[in-house]
Amino acid sequence: MADWGPVIVAVVLFVLLTPGLLIQIPGRNRVVEFGNMQTSGASICVHAIIYFGLITIFLIAIGVHIYAG
Repeated sequence: MADWGPVIVAVVLFVLLTPGLLIQIPGRNRVVEFGNMQTSGASICVHAIIYFGLITIFLIAIGVHIYAG
């Protein structure tokens, strides 16, 4: 049986935390901007840290598993 939990969690978090798609922290003009479709180096670093923290919580601390087959 294949464990699809880590794959699904990683893809969903990647899509949701893409800087500028839904939210950008820090924004160019404000601290938080929504749906501006722009990015900066600082926002890439902040979103990467948030991504790492959330994926660590979901995969190691909670242990999300989805089995297929």
